[in-house]
Formats: sequence, C-alpha cells, structure tokens
Amino acid sequence: MTDPLHSELLALAQEAARRAGALLRDGRPADLAVARTKSSPIDVVTEMDIAAEKLITDLISAHRPDDGFLGEEGAATEGTSGVRWVIDPLDGTVNYLYGLPTWAVSIAAEQDGETVVGVVEIPMRGETYHAVLGEGARATGAWDGERELACRPAPPLEQALVSTGFNYVTEVRVHQAEVVRKLIPLLRDIRRGGSAAVDLCDVAAGRLDGYYERGLHPWDLAAGDLIAREAGALTGGRPSERPAHALTVAGTPGIFEPLQRLLEDFGAWHD
Repeated sequence: MTDPLHSELLALAQEAARRAGALLRDGRPADLAVARTKSSPIDVVTEMDIAAEKLITDLISAHRPDDGFLGEEGAATEGTSGVRWVIDPLDGTVNYLYGLPTWAVSIAAEQDGETVVGVVEIPMRGETYHAVLGEGARATGAWDGERELACRPAPPLEQALVSTGFNYVTEVRVHQAEVVRKLIPLLRDIRRGGSAAVDLCDVAAGRLDGYYERGLHPWDLAAGDLIAREAGALTGGRPSERPAHALTVAGTPGIFEPLQRLLEDFGAWHD
C-alpha cells in the first residue's frame, strides 16, 4: 500500500511536470536564445529553463511551503519537512535550443535523503514516466492506458544497445570519445540522445539495454534512476558505488555488471 505522503508527492510532481512540459512545448519562442552558459560556452541555459524551474518551484511551494529544493537553475533551499525536491526543469537544453525532440522535465522527491518519487515528462513524445519507491515504475503515452515498465531481458553483451552522453568541457569530451572508441566494438551499437533523464527512462521501458555517463549532477539522474530501478534495471557508479558525478551506469541485469567492468577498465570515470 502506497504511503499517503508518497502519493501526495507523486501527484504534485506529476502536475508540476505536466505544466512545465506544456510551458516548454507551447511557449518556446521562435527566437529562443541562450540566457547564459555554465561549464563552457557550449553548455547553455535558455530563458525557458529558468521559467520552467520557477513554475515548478512556485507550484510545489504553494502546496508544501516547508519542503527544500535543489534545482539545476539555482533553486537551493534546505526546508524543514524532511522532503527535498530535486529538479531539472529542462534536461536536454541543447536539443531544445535546436528544436530536437529529445528533452524532458525531471522531478524527484527525496524523503530524509532517499529518493521516493520520480517523474519524467517527455512532451515531444507525449510520454510521462513515474515511479514510487517499492511500487514499480509506470508510464503513459502512445499505448492504451498506463503501462507497467520492465527492462529488457539481457542479450549477450555484443548484442547490447547502449546509450551515453558527453560533457561540455573539451578535455573531458576527448577522454569520453576514447572510451567510446574502445567500447563500441564490443557492443551492438551506441546511441547519444542528449538527455540523461530520457535515456534512463528508455532503459526502464526496454528501449535500451544500458546507459552510462560521466559528469551527471543529482538533478540529471534522481528521477530517472528511481524509474529505471523500479522497472528492474540495476544502477550504480564505479563498482560498489552509487550513481555519482564520476560515473553513472544503468542496465538490464546481465548487462549492467559487464558494462560497469568495462567502463572501469577503460577509465570512464577518469578525472
């Protein structure tokens, strides 16, 4: 039976993600421009990232004024309730800037430091993914009704389809490209979608066998990590570690461990 607090948090996250997704989809100006940059001149923020985060935090604060926030675009408050919201208002900003469809709104709720609710809204697919800790993962989209998610049965590693992402700092990107060069002959193929949240949901939905990336922040992965795990995937970082900035790995059981070992051998976490 779902905890009433978790049900409340889920409903609020779904509403906030739906509204932010609609704002981003329907309110994107034709002359959308970069508002500022982050880690490098090609790591961008648009005015819509900022507007979407404000919409989300305002909506949640109106219902739960004592909760804390950690948001990519600057929301950072401790709160006093034991609940903290971890928000990426627009995961895949460069895709969004160029008019590509692979971007998402990602909202997770933590209770006493543990992620208990995750919602990822992918407006251009018309899909919404959600999970509650211990209750499985589900999605709505082109299929009829709500779909319970389950990751794919594991193929042999050489038949695995794996996604990754690249950092916006040149030196890091060069190293990541070298890891891909070593990895790709050992797999079916590698994809690069441009949104960590979408990639993690695609693992949950059985569209990918695995995913890895270096350099993620909590807001990039909090919701998607829970959704993937609740769909039966395994997630982690370096061996025996949790997903982290150094490395995040997700995969169907049978793919996760050999992929993680290869990434360790190839120094995918290297600073």
